[in-house]
Amino acid sequence: MRHKVIFNSDDFGYSRGVNYGIIDAYSKGILTSTTLMANMPGFQHAIALKKQHPHLGVGVHLTLTCGKPLLANKVPSLVNGENFHPLNFYDCDFKINPDELFAEWDAQINKVIQTGIQPTHLDSHHHTHTMGGNQEIVIELSKKYNLPVRGNFQHQNKIKHVDYFEPFFDDVGSASGETQTGLPLETYLNQLLDQIKSHSSTEIMCHTAYLDVALLEGSSFQYPRLRQVEFMIHSEFANKIRHDPTIQLIHYGEL
Repeated sequence: MRHKVIFNSDDFGYSRGVNYGIIDAYSKGILTSTTLMANMPGFQHAIALKKQHPHLGVGVHLTLTCGKPLLANKVPSLVNGENFHPLNFYDCDFKINPDELFAEWDAQINKVIQTGIQPTHLDSHHHTHTMGGNQEIVIELSKKYNLPVRGNFQHQNKIKHVDYFEPFFDDVGSASGETQTGLPLETYLNQLLDQIKSHSSTEIMCHTAYLDVALLEGSSFQYPRLRQVEFMIHSEFANKIRHDPTIQLIHYGEL
């Protein structure tokens, strides 16, 4: 039995620098998949890069907390002014119109499809598909488009998903040695290999990017992305993944 592993980098389409980092991590490293933000300035650039790399898996990074909605004045419950509500809007009980959310996320998926790209799966920026009633919306969309969803929420049994989702791989970009798990990085990576080999399919979430002005001014998560590109290409862990005969690198379309 070979263990199927998806390395997915979020935020494709955020900006040119993010896009180029993702493409290098894919073409030179172990990245297999990414998810695309349909409402961000780097969208068309990302589409052009995808068409140059047809085997890169591209899903839709459903967006609710970054930039502007595609449907503009048609989704008043989702916005503060012209922009989406910030993430802290969703930190406690929140009220949005579920029909507006369905329409906006449906529009984001359709914008990707209209470019000629068939999405491989769905996930979301800041994991907003896991929050409250948003879970039911992403389940509806999963069924409408017959797409797997990142299964990091309580109703994952209703949709197609991998057996195991790994949320802490961003730690490989830490310069300080501090990790989300509290484990030394080497220990974490050894445990991750054990997890991979105890499941038939795994998604490992990461955020690879090169720095540009858009990322420096628009995100608080910056330099770890740059280091993740190097890790995906040059690290001992990446070489282990490449050469392990029990591991098969795939994207969601190959599940």
